[in-house]
Amino acid sequence: MVAVIADALSFVALLPWLGLLLVGLADIFMSMRRSGHVDADAPTEVFVGEDFTLALRDTGARPGQRLRLKLPEGLAGGSETPFSDNGLAELRLNAKRRGTWAIAHIWLMWPSQLGLFEFIPKLPLGGEVRVVPNIRLVQSGALTAKVMSTLIGVKENRAIGEGSEFHQLREFVSGMDVKSIDWKRSARTRTLLGKELRAERNHHVILAVDAGFLMREEIGGLAKIDHAVTAALAVAWSATVGGDLVGHFSYDVQPRSFAKPMAGRGAFVRMRSWAAEIDYVARETNHTLALSELNARTPKRSLIIIFTDFVDTTSAELMLENIAILAKRRLIVFVAIRDPEIEDRLPAAPDKISDVATLVAVSQSISERRLVLERLNRMGVTVVDAKPEQITGRLIAAYLDIKERELI
Repeated sequence: MVAVIADALSFVALLPWLGLLLVGLADIFMSMRRSGHVDADAPTEVFVGEDFTLALRDTGARPGQRLRLKLPEGLAGGSETPFSDNGLAELRLNAKRRGTWAIAHIWLMWPSQLGLFEFIPKLPLGGEVRVVPNIRLVQSGALTAKVMSTLIGVKENRAIGEGSEFHQLREFVSGMDVKSIDWKRSARTRTLLGKELRAERNHHVILAVDAGFLMREEIGGLAKIDHAVTAALAVAWSATVGGDLVGHFSYDVQPRSFAKPMAGRGAFVRMRSWAAEIDYVARETNHTLALSELNARTPKRSLIIIFTDFVDTTSAELMLENIAILAKRRLIVFVAIRDPEIEDRLPAAPDKISDVATLVAVSQSISERRLVLERLNRMGVTVVDAKPEQITGRLIAAYLDIKERELI
């Protein structure tokens, strides 16, 4: 209207904008952030698959201030949270993948006093979180107690005379097996002496982990390879406690690392460092090359525990052929991690044609998986096929059973 009435009054049209500019400048001046310092508190080392809290305290926090950060690939959880009245903000995060993950910057957000602006400064944080293989079961001591009680406790006393390694001579008493009498030494001493035998120790245990792209599939919030690494470390600790020598082998499109079996707690420390360095590979596994290399490097009397996966009978054919060669001279334990989401689809009744197709595909996948595992059983391979939360317990039980029965 001012522009139509007269050009001389055109400056009146600028007055609202000048007023808005003055209000905006005043809003910025009143809302500028006070000087403060942001401190971060986070654990330097987290077990893969576990939750942890990232806490940040801002000494100059404004009312309504929020925190935002960009999570690296190996961490998951909320990326934005408000500050409390005392300037504290907490984010609950989950360690999804092994590795060292940096949180280099954070963004602070707060509205101006009049609500015209929102301040979003970017501040350097320079924090990092190291996600390592999960050894919670080892640290708890429950695993050590179980292995010691099984191999050195009551069960070993029941198995006296059934071992293969000579332990000692002792005077024959009522209740001992007559077959344990050493007649030659008894004749020399003119006293009945019986042999005590123990299960042989110092066996070679090789943990072979497949790091191919099939092991990158997530089950229960973690990649299959992380479930495999957790179980491998648990059985490695059990083997060191049980007096065996532990080595490791990793492979994908080609063999990656191999370490000869060694005894003692140093073997577990070496295993943990090796497990932390296994990468997430997006290449197909070459079982022929890898298992041939493993066959050439391991002694004939060894327990080899293979952590791998397969899709169908066709893709598993080369793997089965090479495992059959290994199984001729060595004892093999095949570890497969079952996907519970696939099995949960079976009981559901299909309502649509697409559901029928899904059900048929799931049934065929489970059937082919069962055929491969049955072929492994016929080769004399011990198969451990379980859900992620059950795989560690089942594998340790299989190892203790092998030790008790002296199958190596």
